[in-house]
Formats: sequence, C-alpha cells, structure tokens
Amino acid sequence: MKSWPDQLKYDPLPPLLASQNPAINYFTRRELLNQINLPPPDFANLPAVANLLRRQQSDGSWHYPADKGLSQANYHQLETYRNLGVLVDKYGFDRTSKVVRRAAAFLFTFQTLSGDFRGIYGTQYTPNYSAAIMELLVKAGYAGDNRISRGFEWLLANRQDDGGWAIPLRTRGLKMDAASLTADTVEADKSMPFSHLVTGIVLRAFAAHPDLRHLEEARKAGNLLVSKLMLKDNYPNDRGAALYWFKFTFPFWFTDLISALDSLSLLGFNPEEPQIHAALNWFRESQLPGGSWGLNILKQASDPDTALWLHLAICRVFKRFYGG
Repeated sequence: MKSWPDQLKYDPLPPLLASQNPAINYFTRRELLNQINLPPPDFANLPAVANLLRRQQSDGSWHYPADKGLSQANYHQLETYRNLGVLVDKYGFDRTSKVVRRAAAFLFTFQTLSGDFRGIYGTQYTPNYSAAIMELLVKAGYAGDNRISRGFEWLLANRQDDGGWAIPLRTRGLKMDAASLTADTVEADKSMPFSHLVTGIVLRAFAAHPDLRHLEEARKAGNLLVSKLMLKDNYPNDRGAALYWFKFTFPFWFTDLISALDSLSLLGFNPEEPQIHAALNWFRESQLPGGSWGLNILKQASDPDTALWLHLAICRVFKRFYGG
C-alpha cells in the first residue's frame, strides 16, 4: 500500500522541512514524520506571537483596528476570533495559557442563553460564526465545557430541513445589510436548501470535537458538503461561485477545498468517494515539481508563510485519508 506522500505527484515534505519558520518545521516533524517526542519551540517568544500577545486587551479581546461606532464591540468579537485562530491553529495554544482563557472568557460573553454566539450579524443568528468560534474553543480544550455543549445543541436545533445550515437572512431572500436595519431576529425558512459555505464552516466545529464528529447528524451534513465540492453554492451572494472553492485562507475562514477536505478527513469519510477523489486529484494535478502548490491565497495579511501553512494543511489531509 502506498504511503500518503506517494499519493501525490511529488514529495511534499522538502519545502516544509526547509522552512525557517520554527512552528511549521515543528508541526511537520511531529505530525507528518511522527516525531512525537520532539520538544516544541518557545512559541510565545516568536516575534509574530509576541506582537499578538502584547496587543491583547485586559478584557481578553483584541481590538478591531477601525472605528465602527456603536457596533465596535462586535467588531472586537470578530478580531478576537481572528487572533485566537492564529494562536490555536498556527502555534498550538490552548486553555493552559492565560491568553487563551482570557480570550475565551471574552468570547463567551457573546453567547446567548440559547447557545449561539450573537453580535457579528447584529441581532441575527449566525450559525457560521457561532460554529467557527466553537471550533477554536474546542481545539483549545473546551470540548467538555457545558457552554460548548449548549452551542452544539443550538446548532443541531437550527439546521435546515435537509440537514445542513444556512444564514437565516438568505433563506428569506434578504440582504446582509438587513442585519443592521432591524432589531428583530429573522427566523430561517428551514424548507430552503443548505448553503455549502455555511455548512462547511459548521462542520469544522463538529470535526474538531472528538466525540461529536461521530454523530449521525454530522455525517449527514458531511454528505451534503461532499455533494457540492467544487460546485456553486445554493446561495449566489455569499461566495457562491464555484471559483471560491479555490481561494484559500489559513487559519481557515470561509469554506474552501482545503478546509472542506480537512473536516471530511476528520469525520472519517472515504477518499475514494467520487467527489472526494476528484477534489484530492485537484491537488495532485496542481502540485508543482518542487512539491509545493501555487495557491490563490486570500487574507494573507502580514504572514509571508501562508502558502506553507496551507501546504502543511494539505499534507495533513492526505495523511489522514491515506495513513502513515
């Protein structure tokens, strides 16, 4: 049986092992080469991390750089989610760190009694951002927290009839700016179809959870996501064109081909399922002779290593699907 690197046209490991980024080099050796006893770098003193830690506020938040007036607190929620993602997904921070505990405490202030996280869309439900925040908190060690359990219960209770998720405003044919125009919460029309953009994000939370990734409901939603791989979304206004499958971010933000395959690999899907096989073939065929990929990267910001982080994410997917 082929080892996972042999599933690709070229050996993907040399560009990762040659990286001068200590985090990329460390996670490559630990996760891809199974060097499990490798001592971790001092992540907190890496310049990029130290700068991020200095900018955390006393309440655990990070402040959004632009003034958004009355909605500024909710933009701070968004910025805190974004920066927590960097710490958790790039550097392996978890709740043993005071920085993470303070950020989690700030984010939990936006959780409603029902279980969702509210504010980024004003008074409106946000299954995508609720799940995205929960994904990070689960990865950071909050999987057993009752507040996280309540969040998953909310997600399961707020599915579309087909078993996926969508933004409620979109199911009513409303524009997203309606979120700031009404104080009333718009309930979803659950008879409308799922959005693969939203369903892919929600599935990341289930995939991250060591127990809930095995739920039948997660499997059903995973099948819905598989059915839309590399196809246009049911809702055209939110990254609905098929080309958005091939616009990538790391840490994951929207649903793209890497983030979707990452979740599906954790959920235990078979790489030989036709749509998954075709998606994996896209990475096989687009790999460059040196072992890397020339990806269309969004939200690269100031990190010059985004392409390598995505490269590492692709390798994680292939290793999960094919073992080794």
